[in-house]
Amino acid sequence: MKKRFLQFALIAFVLFAQDTIAQELYMPRNIKKAYENGTRSKDGKPGVNYWQNRGKYNMEISVDPKTRLVSGTETIIYENNSKDTLRNLVIRFVNNLHKPTSSRGSDVSSDFLSDGLTITSLKIENEVYKEDAKNWGTVGNVKLQKPILPHSKTTINIEWNYPLSKESGREGQIDETTFFVAYSYPRVSVFDDYNGWDRLPHTDRQEFYNDFNDYVFSVKAPKNYVVYATGDLLNPDEVLQPEFASRLKKSYTTNEILHIANEQEMKSGIVTKQYDWNVWKFEAKNITDVCFGLSDHYLWDASSVIVDKKTNRRASIQAAYDIKGTDFVNSVKNNQYALDWFSNNWPGVPYPFSKMTAFQGFADMEYPMMCNDSQMGDPVFAQLVQDHEVAHTYFPFYMGINETRYAFMDEGWATTFEYLIGIAEHGKEAADNFYREFRVKHYINDRSSEEDQPIITISTQVSGAGYGNNSYGKASLSYLALKDLLGDDLFKKALHDYMDTWNGKHPIPWDYFNSFNTSTGKNLNWFFNNWFFTNNYLDIAVKGISADKKMITVENIGGFAIPFDVVITYADKSKVILHQTPAIWEKNQKTAKIILKSTKKILQIQLDGGIFMDATPENNVLLVK
Repeated sequence: MKKRFLQFALIAFVLFAQDTIAQELYMPRNIKKAYENGTRSKDGKPGVNYWQNRGKYNMEISVDPKTRLVSGTETIIYENNSKDTLRNLVIRFVNNLHKPTSSRGSDVSSDFLSDGLTITSLKIENEVYKEDAKNWGTVGNVKLQKPILPHSKTTINIEWNYPLSKESGREGQIDETTFFVAYSYPRVSVFDDYNGWDRLPHTDRQEFYNDFNDYVFSVKAPKNYVVYATGDLLNPDEVLQPEFASRLKKSYTTNEILHIANEQEMKSGIVTKQYDWNVWKFEAKNITDVCFGLSDHYLWDASSVIVDKKTNRRASIQAAYDIKGTDFVNSVKNNQYALDWFSNNWPGVPYPFSKMTAFQGFADMEYPMMCNDSQMGDPVFAQLVQDHEVAHTYFPFYMGINETRYAFMDEGWATTFEYLIGIAEHGKEAADNFYREFRVKHYINDRSSEEDQPIITISTQVSGAGYGNNSYGKASLSYLALKDLLGDDLFKKALHDYMDTWNGKHPIPWDYFNSFNTSTGKNLNWFFNNWFFTNNYLDIAVKGISADKKMITVENIGGFAIPFDVVITYADKSKVILHQTPAIWEKNQKTAKIILKSTKKILQIQLDGGIFMDATPENNVLLVK
């Protein structure tokens, strides 16, 4: 008897161990090392040994619209907060993407190409390094004469210039006298606890990974040019005529939408001070990047909105656009709504910055406190695009996401918030239809292998369609499925815990997984493994109904743990909807059993995934005989 008991106990232990092992998520060796070193913690918080480096940037930048030349002088005080001695300094300059020798993911025209960055002076702790910068691409390396010791600072002085490209994308020339100037200064690349120096070259596909820095910077531009930038304008009275400085200041404290400068005022040259050049000064602290736009004819609107009802803190909302930019006429009004909604609904975290400016350009791209969006001729779609870019405020600017490697950690959330605010703006039916058409339909109808690569795949290693779907639609569906699984209250609690914990820091996917496990008090690894580490897709089917008509069997052909509705039509034409959360797949991710309580005669059973579009909808209906 004792021997048999021990056998049963051993079997139970083995089964328990197998189940425990099955719940472990794959983790690359370098990530494991970070957890072993105590810089990351299994409870989803930064480890006891967590650190990150940062810099203080003081920059004087000048733009010559006639030559399109951007030049600058900058001083960086760089803090090495790691335990490592840095014998190299890695400098990143994204705009060298325009150099003919730089790698890109697509063809470009001759108007895209330029000579790239010219370093006229580079000193580190007063040691000269100018020759080191001659052949830099988007990433350059400087072998230091004096290493940067742990927990020490170094001073970097750089003088540089580069030409803006004629062909505008994320930055460049918009028209003859309008420019969007982003990624415009050499910066120290990220040195982190799991990869060391970030040496990945920038391409036109991947996005960005930056430290949180403090910036004081100025932009020198000719008279009649207005400069719109990240951060607070420190000297409106020095660059604007009194009437226009007064209008701008008033906009900071009112919900009224003010026209700071209209078309005729800009044409008349009465908006800015009439020195040959004006120097616009800005400041932004604890932020991952700064950028700016300038124009001598763009219309300028502004207002503000309360983003934190506890403190009555306001954020400035501005828009700069061409007279033909019909999509931007309501930008300030729309962004008043967006900042208020994001602050108080989803994610429900007060907008953390002092300003948001919508600038008419070409990129449909987010930047700290700015978005560079194109004129589409469709105000509804334009509003959705701006909603998406403004949502990026939280991911990757409030949370320092490594977009280059893990784009799903920010694009997926922005797509989720875009959908949720769309429900508030246009109703659920319209938001669902748009989400299906724009975010899911192409993916689920394309059966190529690129579409079904695991979401966790490093973003630089995923091809075009795979990159888009892993980063946006599939990632967003995973977050919405988790929301359905947990319910709004618990999901929001976990989201806030994650955001509060990693605000101003650099979370990686395993921090997200661990944080949600801790906050919810649930082991969600089965769910995370299902969505992030598999080749699953969206496809469920009605497999059958029991002979006594009391149980339905649903097969999960595609594998993703999705929510769905079971719509039952009875002989008397009445219907009932039985909602199933993803929890139905926790124990068995292939087959689910649904018990029916009604005794009425059934005519039809239909599965409806809603925005979780089915790859083969024809097997989602069963006619019951």
